[in-house]
Amino acid sequence: MSVAALMFPALFALVLAGIPIAFSLAVVSAGAGMMVFGDRAFAQLYGSFYSAATNFILAAIPMFVLMGAIMERSGIAERLFGVMQAWTRRLPGGLAVATIAMGAVFAAAAGVVGAVEVMIGMMAIPAMQRAGYRNSLTAGTICAGGSLGTMIPPSVIAVMYASLAQLSVGELLAGMMLPGLLMVGLFILFLILQGMAFPPAGDAEPVPDLPLAEKLRMTLTSLLPVCLLVVAVLGSLLAGIASPTEAASVGAAGAAILSVAYRRFSLPMLADALRITVRISAMILLIVAAGTMFMGTFAANGGSKLIREAVAAAGLGDAGMILLFLGIVLLLGFVLDWTANVLICVPLFTPFIRQAGIDPVWFATMAIIVIQTSYLTPPMASSIFYLKSIAPPDMTYGQMCRGVVPFILLQLATLAAVALWPGLATWLPSQIVGF
Repeated sequence: MSVAALMFPALFALVLAGIPIAFSLAVVSAGAGMMVFGDRAFAQLYGSFYSAATNFILAAIPMFVLMGAIMERSGIAERLFGVMQAWTRRLPGGLAVATIAMGAVFAAAAGVVGAVEVMIGMMAIPAMQRAGYRNSLTAGTICAGGSLGTMIPPSVIAVMYASLAQLSVGELLAGMMLPGLLMVGLFILFLILQGMAFPPAGDAEPVPDLPLAEKLRMTLTSLLPVCLLVVAVLGSLLAGIASPTEAASVGAAGAAILSVAYRRFSLPMLADALRITVRISAMILLIVAAGTMFMGTFAANGGSKLIREAVAAAGLGDAGMILLFLGIVLLLGFVLDWTANVLICVPLFTPFIRQAGIDPVWFATMAIIVIQTSYLTPPMASSIFYLKSIAPPDMTYGQMCRGVVPFILLQLATLAAVALWPGLATWLPSQIVGF
């Protein structure tokens, strides 16, 4: 068990030294595997790698990524942003509200956090700065909108979590719906109140006031098709008509059809979307394979027994155990990206959650909210690093950190609501999954 206890410090040391997370996981796995398996270590590690590579649920990830990449590269995202601006321009803080609404809709269409944030940021930063929004509020709004790719179904994180925890993907996505909508509602309410208390200092009308007929036309031609596509993807999953991979393929095909309908389809656009898909999918799936190796080696070195004895010795009870596990997820999120966080925590915690009789969908929903919160929380906030890569020079790191604080508090409020009222996460799966 001493080897298992040293695996996490060794992993953090390699990550903090700048070694990519997938290679850090593989190196630690190989070293610890040699200590327990000897010369047979690599044969054992290959088995873990093969089982991850042949997991049919994870095959949905490239299709979800492709769906989002096509929509972003074909200009569908820009059309959505225009619709959101047209409907929210009269609200206090309307442009910020449009940014959050855009994040929610595109998160449902893409499911990949970083891609959503970068796409939103490239469109929203110039518009919000022209309208006189403070840089801190601009940064916080974009980071929060991008983070919705974690909570709004269909989420790549949920697909991976369900695969590792042996949960129904449809049940977990259904469990995330109401908390995700609650979070979006809290974000929008905060931005409206913020807009009333501190109106933007610049142009109050960044977009012209369009006639109602034009707004309806834009909605029917730009927003409705995307919403129908999302409903088709989620509906086929929740009804049990399609597997996750089949539903994701429907989404990718639908995105391609929309790009043709909008006359934005071209072979260079498709090639660009495919390049993005290969790069992101390869990164995610390589981390999945390396993480599977890591957890297999950790268990072989007595890691599960070590965790079980630590939890038993603490005598925390069910509530204390849940708080401990969620705290660990949050702390790991400061150092690791969401992929490694899920891969490490889910196999460790799931047996204890099931043994205690805790609803796994309820716990999974809270864990995913915590992962989203860690994604926003400085100093190692992935969302801030994504934004920094596209932000103008006058938007400083300090402004970004201040901007995300209100949204972190709102995410914690959502977590508290789910913890106090488990039905927010458990009622919908019991009503609609499989109809």
